[in-house]
Amino acid sequence: MNKTVSIILIVLAVGLIAFNSTLIDFENPLEGNSIIALIGIAASLCAIVLLLLFIASKKIQKKINED
Repeated sequence: MNKTVSIILIVLAVGLIAFNSTLIDFENPLEGNSIIALIGIAASLCAIVLLLLFIASKKIQKKINED
């Protein structure tokens, strides 16, 4: 997986965060569809962190292979 695919996946995760944030009922954030939206936001944030770690590890691997 190259850097372009990772960036596209990060953008999609940010889009999912934006979409799920519109589904949250701020009066009752832990009931009904709001809890599902919060879980979706948490999952998207986890995906972003994992993709950023993947990009960083690829950079480290590239530096190691250059030596």
